Amino acid sequence: MTEPAQSSSSPSLPPVLARLPPAGTTDGDTILNAFLDVVAHDKRLSLYPAQEEATLELVAGKHVVLSTPTGSGKSLVALALHFKSMSEGTRTIYTAPIKALVSEKFFSLCEDFGAAYVGMMTGDASINRDAPILCCTAEILMNLALSSEDHKIASVVMDEFHYYGDKERGMAWQVPLLVMPDTQFLLMSGTLGDMTTVIRDLQRDTRRAAVEVTSAERPVPLEFSYRETPIHETIEQLVTTGKAPVYIVHFTQREAAEQAQSMLSTNFASKEDKAKIAEILRGEKFDTPYGKDVKKYLSAGVGIHHAGLLPKYRLLVEKLAQEGLLKVICGTDTLGVGVNIPIRTVLFTKLSKFDGENTGILSVRDFLQIAGRAGRKGFDDRGWVVVQAPEHVVENKRAEEKFARGESKKKPAKKQPEPGFVGWDKGTFERLTTKPPEALHSRFALSHGILLQLLQRDAGDGYRRLVDLVQRSHETGTNKAKHLQRARQLFQALREAGLVVVTPRLIDEHDGVRRQRGSRVDVVAGLQIDFSLHQTLSLYLLDTIELIDPASETWPLDVVTVVESILENPKAILLKQQDREKTLAIAEMKAAGMEYEERMAELEKITWPKPGEDFLYSTFNDFAKKHPWVGENIRPKSIARDLLERYMTFNEYVKEYGLERSEGLLLRSLSDFYKTLSQTVPEHKKTEPLAAIEAHFRALIARVDASLVEEWESLVNPDAKDKPSADAGAMQRSPVVVVALDANPRAFLLRVRADLHLLVKELAQGDVDDAAAHVGGLGVPGLKAALEAFAKDKGHPVRFTVQAREPGHTILEKDGERRYRVRQVLVDDAGDNDWVIEGTIDLAARQNASDPLITVERIGR
Repeated sequence: MTEPAQSSSSPSLPPVLARLPPAGTTDGDTILNAFLDVVAHDKRLSLYPAQEEATLELVAGKHVVLSTPTGSGKSLVALALHFKSMSEGTRTIYTAPIKALVSEKFFSLCEDFGAAYVGMMTGDASINRDAPILCCTAEILMNLALSSEDHKIASVVMDEFHYYGDKERGMAWQVPLLVMPDTQFLLMSGTLGDMTTVIRDLQRDTRRAAVEVTSAERPVPLEFSYRETPIHETIEQLVTTGKAPVYIVHFTQREAAEQAQSMLSTNFASKEDKAKIAEILRGEKFDTPYGKDVKKYLSAGVGIHHAGLLPKYRLLVEKLAQEGLLKVICGTDTLGVGVNIPIRTVLFTKLSKFDGENTGILSVRDFLQIAGRAGRKGFDDRGWVVVQAPEHVVENKRAEEKFARGESKKKPAKKQPEPGFVGWDKGTFERLTTKPPEALHSRFALSHGILLQLLQRDAGDGYRRLVDLVQRSHETGTNKAKHLQRARQLFQALREAGLVVVTPRLIDEHDGVRRQRGSRVDVVAGLQIDFSLHQTLSLYLLDTIELIDPASETWPLDVVTVVESILENPKAILLKQQDREKTLAIAEMKAAGMEYEERMAELEKITWPKPGEDFLYSTFNDFAKKHPWVGENIRPKSIARDLLERYMTFNEYVKEYGLERSEGLLLRSLSDFYKTLSQTVPEHKKTEPLAAIEAHFRALIARVDASLVEEWESLVNPDAKDKPSADAGAMQRSPVVVVALDANPRAFLLRVRADLHLLVKELAQGDVDDAAAHVGGLGVPGLKAALEAFAKDKGHPVRFTVQAREPGHTILEKDGERRYRVRQVLVDDAGDNDWVIEGTIDLAARQNASDPLITVERIGR
């Protein structure tokens, strides 16, 4: 491990690093005093009682369970543990549930300790993974813990520890506690509940004292209220009484969008604020179908924020909110870690939500997680949490009041809720605001992957380790018996697949008598799986593309299909595809004279497009027989392939399927496809057509919102980017460090060609506004004039055909250090092909990932 260069006097060192005592210091008082200097002089803070107690216990070497509200400074306590480990010359890890929070903490710790001493692993990529401070997701930590006893991790901070009770991911939060007996833990959350069992078992397994530090005191106290007024009146009252910004919580993206639309008739922004908003929006691009709606909302001082939005729109909402220009923000309950919006009031539109299976009342934990975002430390002396009564209850109350005042002669009939409605009342509200969070329940679960990791780690003793893991789990005795039975089933499946070998243990041999005791279990030679870097289905992808004939004309599209099959299903997009398939099928069946009942029966069989479905399921079944640890199935679909075969732009695809409110989901799906194709398919398998497909999606994604893929590339290729200074001050969260696009000449040519093809397509369609938004130079007037001149000369508009996309029509020439000249031939019906687009690329001058790659200088002969 690299030794930090510690010196309290060096001004060039990052602030916290400069305060570290001499390397290898273990004296608690020395470490504590140095850290208190960090708090007082560098952070300019003083510790709250809970922070002070937790810090003292950590320095004393104890585990700490820290349960304090949102905004109470848990991050400073985490910094204390990292500081302690760095002082002692040992390794420390920070882990969190989502990549956004891991990334945020990574950059924060880089500022404190310097980039050389901080690393990150998220599953997508890793940077400086052997650093003394590592930021990672919980699943990465679990894999590190299972892979070796000799991990040399002295301390671990587990942020948002309430994920321990998550049905899908809780196992990753429990395993480190079971298999890292020499590690000191800090478990943090604002909504932990009763931790008695976890603390008891942690002390038992590590033989180290554990203490719980709790406090209900918030730096910014909350006031709760229940409203039975119409929601528009509630919002207006909150804004006019100085309780804005108000975050209005919905449980679907559709409801959030409808609420934002309904608020346009109310004037929430002053004339001055609208002018400031307009100034900020002037430099922003709203160049997607939903962008026009987003701009309309923001211009009126109304924010919208949910996962269906493009990242650039969400970041813009956050920016305007931080400037104090948005009085109301309509969003979903995904508001939480990694979302940087200052909020004074949280307004719940409902207290029940659909969880994917059933509709039910929010848990106390979920309610408090969302409510805890109200009130901004340093800005507000208190925060407000307001809950709306059900809409039908509000309407009934209004009608009764109107009748009581004599404004209505007829007693109103009570309005009923919609079928399936799960209601709440003031009693529900009071329970959620006064009860503690529910106790966390163990989510221990075994898999072939865990078994294989243990078998590979411990020569001969892996199965015994597995049994020991089950016995030490936080499960009940009955559940432990079930897990042991499951372990035997998993092991038998591996043995039948020929992946493990059981060998009797020979104790000794005397007088011709062989004595043995027990058996050893070994993984067959050559089976090495790095679970920290690859999802299991990536192995299926590698196996399956070997079965596709690279000489086949459909080879590139077949690879696209296999790549898509291992990715998550974006259900909202697939259901839109399914609706379209059914609409087309109904038209065909009606034209064929099919009876109604028969049509309905046939419609039930129709789903979204699944090209190569039989091949995918057949090859996967064969793969699963040889790899029985596979815990998930493939998911045939066609989103990237559908877009590619029809050569549609992002905006065209959004309009085709009515995905305006799911643009962010579509972009993430295409980004995941691009990243998997780029990272998982071996380079030697990327034929020219397949490499061109990769470049096409890279260009398409960059035109929409480059932030997702640029950040990923800067982590995947840390050596191929314009590097920042080693000084921690250079480690900034924004803008993202831009990868040197020309580091790989072949990939760069393909990227440029893809960009020019998209430009030609836009020109052929007459979309000069879109074209001008994606390239520099001529602008809308210049492009319009060029199109008119081309049509006058050739007698037809610009063509975008297969011939127009031939590789030879794109010419790229170097023109200095990181400067290039480009030419794109425009084909014509006569075959003269004497018109060209000429432009330049200046990578050295390109400051931002969203800047156009190509500057068009001329279109003509």
